Amino acid sequence: MPDTDQAGIRSQALPLTDPASLDPLMERIGDAHYVLLGEASHGTADYYQVRDVLTRRLIEEKGFSFVAVEGDWPDCQSVHCSVVGAPGAPEDPGEVLAGFDRWPTWLWANTEVAAFARWLRRHNEELPPERRVGFFGLDVYSLWESLHAVLAHLRAHDPDRVRHALAAYRCFEPFDEEPQSYATATRYLPESCEPQVVSLLTELRRRAARTAVRDGSLAEFAARQNAEVLAGAESYYRAMLDSGPQSWNIRDHHMADTLDRLMEHHGPDAKAVVWEHNTHIGDARATDMADTGMVNVGQLVRERHMGRGVVLVGFGSHSGTVIAADAWGDVPRIMDVPPAHPGSLEDLLHQALPGERALFVFPHVQLQHPPAAGHGAWFHEEHGHRAIGVVYRPHGEGVAHYVPTVLAQRYDAFCYLDHSHALTPLHPLAAGNGEKQTWPVGV
Repeated sequence: MPDTDQAGIRSQALPLTDPASLDPLMERIGDAHYVLLGEASHGTADYYQVRDVLTRRLIEEKGFSFVAVEGDWPDCQSVHCSVVGAPGAPEDPGEVLAGFDRWPTWLWANTEVAAFARWLRRHNEELPPERRVGFFGLDVYSLWESLHAVLAHLRAHDPDRVRHALAAYRCFEPFDEEPQSYATATRYLPESCEPQVVSLLTELRRRAARTAVRDGSLAEFAARQNAEVLAGAESYYRAMLDSGPQSWNIRDHHMADTLDRLMEHHGPDAKAVVWEHNTHIGDARATDMADTGMVNVGQLVRERHMGRGVVLVGFGSHSGTVIAADAWGDVPRIMDVPPAHPGSLEDLLHQALPGERALFVFPHVQLQHPPAAGHGAWFHEEHGHRAIGVVYRPHGEGVAHYVPTVLAQRYDAFCYLDHSHALTPLHPLAAGNGEKQTWPVGV
């Protein structure tokens, strides 16, 4: 890399050393209602730790309402009940996280998330119930868990409508809680379970509309949300059988729609922090994802809510260690992350900032009129940007792990951590069954 490029990177790099060094990013966030915080891998402690520190400041200094993560709604609802001190919920949210059993469990059942959740519990204890900060899951995978939750809720609160949930349950029951089996069977069966799911969702939406005015409780909201998960999951698993972007898009639309419902539920002054992988957080239009017809959460939130303030923050590192697995469902392990490929974004930053941690805050960019390729600063140029998922083969790391990216269009700010470390799971690493995700590998 030319010395002029290195000098340009060094001149724009802000030291990232302690909570106070995030002040420039806090200033950039300002009065924004949406702050989306990424990660270049799911198994790196340093990304979680920086998100933790920034999120605490957003909650304490700017009054953010909830944290929404790339996790299952039912599991994260249990964490939420603990951190807000709901009656009957465990006092230690770490205990709830340790009970997560969907592979890959280490995404949320780790010491970094447990530390944040315990802090959030202590923070909320000083607040009245209506101002306590929540913790919610945005993802689409929990088909059976959400179906069971809907059935239990209706049996307790609206027995006359249990038949809709039972119809969906009986349709899915022959597949023994195996989404891939259901999806494969829809290729050969005359009908899918979609009609039963749509009927159930319609009933839950009607019920939510009636009860929201007089109730507004999380229980009613959660019942409707579990029905939305069921509908999204049913569509997602069927779409997975086809190549192409459809299943990815169904999942990210579901996550963005869930975020919208949470914001509406929390009222007009609500503010959200989102924790997800860079491939969901960073605007897809600034990557090659757009070339294949993919959208993502960052793009959708910008398109829908830019007027209320949206700040996207990406992360990356040059080398270190990470927890991941060799194949889906395998026993995860600590792996070495090799030095980034020559010419990649992480390689450029390493050459300019070896051994350092830095924050970059970019000028506002209009994606409709981006700077021409090669125009001006390095962050307006396209470079490969590493993405590591829960499945990773470091010795065979190839082009699939690098997303062509124009950094200042994909994010509003970027945290560079030259050397990073694997996170610590709450329980022993073990293999298990899980639903395969779509491109990028394991993200």
